[in-house]
Amino acid sequence: MLILLPPSETKRAGGSGAPLDVSALALPGLAPQRAATLDALIALSADDELAARVLKLGPTQRDQVAVNRELRTAPTMPAVDRYTGVLFDALDAASLDPTSRRWLGRHVLVHSAPLGPVGALDAIPAYRLGAGARLPGLPALTTVWADAVSTAIAGAEPSFVLDLRSEAYVALGPVAGTVPSVYVRVVSGGADGAVRALNHFNKHAKGALVRRLASDRPRIGSARGFLRWAASAGLEARAGARGEIELFA
Repeated sequence: MLILLPPSETKRAGGSGAPLDVSALALPGLAPQRAATLDALIALSADDELAARVLKLGPTQRDQVAVNRELRTAPTMPAVDRYTGVLFDALDAASLDPTSRRWLGRHVLVHSAPLGPVGALDAIPAYRLGAGARLPGLPALTTVWADAVSTAIAGAEPSFVLDLRSEAYVALGPVAGTVPSVYVRVVSGGADGAVRALNHFNKHAKGALVRRLASDRPRIGSARGFLRWAASAGLEARAGARGEIELFA
């Protein structure tokens, strides 16, 4: 099973790893897109004012421009530790035992805007770039990434993909129709029987789900297998619209 996670806008600073080695990242076929996006982001960040406008940074966020200038030389840390925020706080990968962390490294990709999907344990620097940004000198990020990411994921030949990304990041690399996959929507059931999508708790539920998967390390090869595991784990999930699973929180 392969799990796709969205990134977080907020990131932990610093790191103790060597500078970014693009050749060591998961899905190495994405190297040309990674190089082009990194070069464009670093070039943009040479101009503080322009970068702040393009990246939609407020006055208290201007330090993120300098962070982008150092993308190729800054220290790194595992992607699953770099990201913070609701989803990654619920996952709390740092507190997992070594076996569970290795499971994350084998089964989880985090979809970064400048680097595409990277392995949970891939070493990455801090950065600032969202899925909707338009970098000077490049086409829209959907054009840069979508086909290449879809091809790279299919080329990894996963038996099953559990897609937990936000829709903005799905657009940067849809899972090909030839790959068995489901998209997970986090919902709640009302007293009237209606099912409603969640916002804030959506992220928490996804992080908690991945933590439970890393702890249990089940063998899941299909949507039906995921639903069986979820029931055995005391989680409420069911088939939703075609190609989707509803996870109740």
